[in-house]
Amino acid sequence: MSNKTNYTTEVAILGAGPVGLTIANYLSKQGVQVTIIEQLDSLIDYPRAIGIDDESLRTIQSLGLVDQVLPHTTPNHAMRFLTPKGRCFADIQPLTREFGFSRRNAFIQPQVDNVLLQGLKQYEKTEVLFSRQLNEFSQDANGVTLKIQDKNQKEETVQAKYLIACDGGNSIVRRTLNIAFDGKTAPNQWIVIDIENDPLATPHIYLCCDPVRPYVSAALPHGIRRFEFMVMPGETQEELSKPENIAKLLSKVLPNAENIEVIRQRVYTHNARIADKFRVDRILLAGDAAHIMPVWQGQGYNSGMRDAFNLGWKVALVVQSKATADLLDSYQIERKDHAKAMIDLSVMAGHVLAPPKKWQGFVRDGIAFALNYIKPIKQYLLEMRFKPMPKYNDGALLADGKKESPVGKMFIQPHLKLESGEKVLLDDVIGNDFAIIAWGVDPQWGLSDATMQVWKNLGVKFIQIIPEVQFGNENRKKFDGVITLGDIGTDIRTWFGKTSESVVILRPDRFVAALAIPQTLDHVSQQLFKKLHVK
Repeated sequence: MSNKTNYTTEVAILGAGPVGLTIANYLSKQGVQVTIIEQLDSLIDYPRAIGIDDESLRTIQSLGLVDQVLPHTTPNHAMRFLTPKGRCFADIQPLTREFGFSRRNAFIQPQVDNVLLQGLKQYEKTEVLFSRQLNEFSQDANGVTLKIQDKNQKEETVQAKYLIACDGGNSIVRRTLNIAFDGKTAPNQWIVIDIENDPLATPHIYLCCDPVRPYVSAALPHGIRRFEFMVMPGETQEELSKPENIAKLLSKVLPNAENIEVIRQRVYTHNARIADKFRVDRILLAGDAAHIMPVWQGQGYNSGMRDAFNLGWKVALVVQSKATADLLDSYQIERKDHAKAMIDLSVMAGHVLAPPKKWQGFVRDGIAFALNYIKPIKQYLLEMRFKPMPKYNDGALLADGKKESPVGKMFIQPHLKLESGEKVLLDDVIGNDFAIIAWGVDPQWGLSDATMQVWKNLGVKFIQIIPEVQFGNENRKKFDGVITLGDIGTDIRTWFGKTSESVVILRPDRFVAALAIPQTLDHVSQQLFKKLHVK
């Protein structure tokens, strides 16, 4: 237990959930001093989210923790929608790996949260304060002051340059700032039952669209099975949680509801809400504090992780005085529309599972059955192409206005070959820097000394990509300060083949900030610096 009463830090983070822990790891890795304040005595130990996607794993990769997280996942987790009679009418099997990981993975959230918490122990300047109640906070031109108290009612003060509120859907920070949280709460609740030693032992996740009582049956890693049943009008949590009623619910899905090991059960409500503002001066909202959505696409957790990756590098640049605070405005510009799109998708998926009206269920089953026979639509469902990938049209990037432009989208992450012959994922070479990647040529060519200086100050990796067979050419020209990587398949070449430019500028969150050709790279860099509010 600390005896301090005053803490001075660069960034205070309220809430030790996955979003707060991820931002803390990212900032700490960048050398920023972080203090996390958490109301609970320890991490939440019950499973909540059960789906982690490729973008979130890529975010965790940037923290250097993905190898510790992957053992708590089941990759390529298919999602199957069933009719009341058990016939599968939509089988969503995302099999592509454009970002380096399986697109959809089951996972055990408390175990992954713990990896994130343990990851912070390597950073001497980072402090995690559990059992702290936030009493009040204020901000001025120089920073944010938080008044907190510990379990023994001892008053403490935290002084920070910035506060990131990751304090959940009921965020005290958002409510104190009077930020509207518009949307709606679903009329029905669901009961979640987690069972040890999975009594069904079938892989994947099944969503049964039963008009009497819809339910979800999900296989999780380490032999855990999750069932979710809709709570009917008039049913209470106390009533449903009685062992005989749990057994009654489970008898719907199991031949024998007696020989089972229930870990826990909880009732929860589906909300679909989004904050009007994600930033008020030196205070930023992230994760559930900024937006909450129904669970049906597993996007609540993953949307929060997108916030973390988007915000982490921007806050680091501002705290390190490499960019002005204006850069932080791009966080809401980029994240709010996409969070709204994910909420809409989750609400729609909920209506597919449990249509508000019974006749809509018959229509759904008929249409879904027909769609299964139309190949392009079936493909669209199977590969999860309907999931709106973030595409930022404005913010910390140079949008070119072209509909098919990759600017504002996440860049691919293939395996590439180092000159030593070792195979690596692209991000492991870039680290948490910007990257200027050129196909076949010197990525520094044409950059003025002044531009080079700015790039070096921001932190940049210059990368040249060549077909791997060219590593065998003894006369190949090599460039100082440039990392050369070999394209093993044709992933990078194919990517560049779809654009008219062959130099890409990547942000630290792996989004394409701008495109250029060697002759325009200097000018494009100068324009981008303005959008990044570089000092």
